[in-house]
Amino acid sequence: MKSQIYQHREPFRLEQGEYLPSLNIAYHTYGRLNEQADNVIWVCHALTANSEVAVWWPGMVGEGKLMDPDKYFIVCANIVGSCYGTTGPLSTNPETGLPWYRSFPVVTVRDLVRAHEVLREHLGIRRIHTVIGGSIGGFQALEYAIMYPELINHLVFIASSVKISPWAAAFNQSQRLAIEADPTFREERPYGGIRGLRAARAIALLSYRNEQTYNRTQQESDESKTGDLRAASYQNYQGDKLVSRFDAYSYHMITRLMDTHNIIRERGSLGEAVGKVRAQVLSIGISSDFLFPVHEQKLLAHVAQGEYREIHSYYGHDGFLIEVDQITDIVKSFWERNRVAVTEKQVHGSALKVQWPVSA
Repeated sequence: MKSQIYQHREPFRLEQGEYLPSLNIAYHTYGRLNEQADNVIWVCHALTANSEVAVWWPGMVGEGKLMDPDKYFIVCANIVGSCYGTTGPLSTNPETGLPWYRSFPVVTVRDLVRAHEVLREHLGIRRIHTVIGGSIGGFQALEYAIMYPELINHLVFIASSVKISPWAAAFNQSQRLAIEADPTFREERPYGGIRGLRAARAIALLSYRNEQTYNRTQQESDESKTGDLRAASYQNYQGDKLVSRFDAYSYHMITRLMDTHNIIRERGSLGEAVGKVRAQVLSIGISSDFLFPVHEQKLLAHVAQGEYREIHSYYGHDGFLIEVDQITDIVKSFWERNRVAVTEKQVHGSALKVQWPVSA
């Protein structure tokens, strides 16, 4: 495992017309790039995660696991706007010598992918065996397969959507309102807005889990209690936990970034957008997902003529971080079916949808 920061010294132009004078990209790698430079699993992380995928997605990286460093070169890059080493609101604006804070420019999901491309070229990667992501990571993975279709063999899209839904956008705005209600957020200083961030996290948790999850894990054993309930303590705990590792300016900015997600934008129609994808598509839903219901993953699988599989979990949206055994079995089977299908088509001389070799 290696933790590094790539420094892109040139201005990085953003989709909405602004630019970053320079760009730092924090990333982790595991394993080695093969001679063909194509044994790559590119992991796109979710909202408040970082590039250390082996930590925030336990059970997915390691010998014999889905992402086996003995077979694959695994890359995870921290997204633009985050606070884990990649340029974001707390970074110093080289043109002013001060942190960006609220003046950080508007960043879109497509900008995240273009930043990935800067890093991919730096690493000398020729093709990506699999791009995989859940939630906002799914936004990035899907856009990557659309924007650079010649690079991607397989797309694994988990608990995500082809565009931000009004339901998800409403949660994002509710979290921003909580942050903006904290007067210290406007002071643009270290730790500004942390009380609002604490409240925003509590709102987010309601979308990450569901009624069943809370009723199973936060049930009271003492029927006489009238206050200090377990569910309230849990919300407080999770809010404090996030505040200890994240900042309000990055969180506010990334929720705005999420609202830019719409693969149809400037591409005509859903069919035209998805039609750009050349990768084999696996779309995975979670049976109890409250934030990105399974019909959103089924839609991509249908339009892309890909595969849909469903994880059975009571953990809701967070199930993609927890049900690693189910994800591993589903993805390995997907890889194997496509490996066999490609081999059979080569043997029978049929035209292939994917024209490059598919690593095992």
